[in-house]
Amino acid sequence: MTSTAGLVARFTVVGLAVLAAMAALLAMAARRAGAEQATDAAREVAWVTAKGVVEPRLNAQVLAGDPAALQGFHDSVRQYVLRGSLVRVKLWDDSGKIVYSDQPELIGTRWVLGEEELEALHQQLIDSEISDLSRPENRFETVYGKLLELYVGVRAPTGENLLFEVYFRYDAVDQAGQAAWRQFAPVSLGALVALQLLQIPLAWSLARRLQRQQHESEALLRHAVEASDAERRRIAGNLHDGVVQQLTGVTYALDAARLGRPDAGRQGEVITEAATELRSGIGALRSLLVDIYPPNLAEEGLISALVELAGGLERSGVRVNLDLPDTDDFPAVTAGLLFRAAQETLRNVGTHSGARQVDIKVTVQDGTVRLVIDDDGRGFDADLLAERSSGGHFGLRALGDLIAGAHGRLVVRSAPAAGTRVEVEVPVDDPSVDRRRSRGRPAGPGPAPGDDG
Repeated sequence: MTSTAGLVARFTVVGLAVLAAMAALLAMAARRAGAEQATDAAREVAWVTAKGVVEPRLNAQVLAGDPAALQGFHDSVRQYVLRGSLVRVKLWDDSGKIVYSDQPELIGTRWVLGEEELEALHQQLIDSEISDLSRPENRFETVYGKLLELYVGVRAPTGENLLFEVYFRYDAVDQAGQAAWRQFAPVSLGALVALQLLQIPLAWSLARRLQRQQHESEALLRHAVEASDAERRRIAGNLHDGVVQQLTGVTYALDAARLGRPDAGRQGEVITEAATELRSGIGALRSLLVDIYPPNLAEEGLISALVELAGGLERSGVRVNLDLPDTDDFPAVTAGLLFRAAQETLRNVGTHSGARQVDIKVTVQDGTVRLVIDDDGRGFDADLLAERSSGGHFGLRALGDLIAGAHGRLVVRSAPAAGTRVEVEVPVDDPSVDRRRSRGRPAGPGPAPGDDG
């Protein structure tokens, strides 16, 4: 069985793995959010630049390619546009011709515009993408590495639609993502670590509770097995020392009568003795069957089974007084526990106590059924009970474990020469039993109260 420390260590390792996974997800989410914010900022710069700087300066001379006009336009672009991470500017007409670029070699060249670029040009939209530096028109941008490309549709004062294109270094976007991660990481990771640390004591407590319940279950199982073994040995001993011996004696007597001289009087006496022994053996077998499992417990209920147990004790010469409820609608589990308690207690009375009278009382109150068995036998002390349990007599110990498992209580009170009192309390799930009333009930054939028997 895994120790508490092992269980907590396993929980901690799993928690750390989950923590690492969540940290990675947070990092990805924070960097993505930062990159989206940086992209949005770049889109705003591109839009403001296109509408505030480029459009007002798009006169007919610039569109016609006049050198002086292009130089003036270029000076404005260098002064107001090419700043920070913005490294390249291009201006296209709808035929795919580059009207202007801060890279002079590109001016006048023609390339095929894509559908998105043409849509932005004609509808005056803005769009962005990662630059494909493998395209020929981007051969001068390869020195900058990965770039974010934005294009904005602009309209010249002449009414002509053009496409204004700018290129930003993508490392600025990465840096924005990393900055967002660094901003949120301490708080997020701190909260996750604090949560993990708070869970460790809870995990320790749960592991201890789980192990305690496992120990209790193992102890109950062990006691049940021990009690079962002891019960089998007791039944085998009763059969061997009782019914088997009686039947053997009857067999010898009948064989002797058969092989001896024919004497009608003697044969009648032998048959009478054999019949008496057989009746006694049948009674013993019937008592043993009741001990194993009363045939009327499931069909007729607990009350009838207790009467049967009391009758068996009375046949051995012990007076039994019964005080039992009117009704008998106990749940099956409750009835089985109470019968097992009465069976074990009365067996001890008949075997060890030397009692002459036993009182059995069952009451129900506030959802709890209570069985009390008093005898006037020789009693015992607590040390003797402990010695009997350690010596292999598991009846009361196993019974106590079963009752405790049902959230009940078993109390044994005794003293030398003062008799024994056994009290059993078991909760009842059925609320209707709270209305039961107790009354006296005779045990059946046997000595009447007040008779010394």
